[in-house]
Amino acid sequence: MVKRKTIKGLVVSDKMDKTVVIAVKTVSRHPLYKKLMRRVRKYMAHDEANAYHVGDTVEIIETRPLSSRKRWCVVNRVEAGHVGVAVDEGGEK
Repeated sequence: MVKRKTIKGLVVSDKMDKTVVIAVKTVSRHPLYKKLMRRVRKYMAHDEANAYHVGDTVEIIETRPLSSRKRWCVVNRVEAGHVGVAVDEGGEK
């Protein structure tokens, strides 16, 4: 049996049908300059029931190609996100 890769990330888009876009942040050190580099990689993952929404932290697993860009499937929700409306904190004039 082949062990499949699993990664955790944040749902950044759920506008497509049965597909969510997951942003995975990684931090690595530059091999020569030793400076920390922050990278964000986006993965398209299959969501059969359209159950995951923007702001959720989810775990995805590697799977067979489902479309031209979709090779991952959402396994479970690690943490539910709360997407709120931005409120202006400034005073009235």
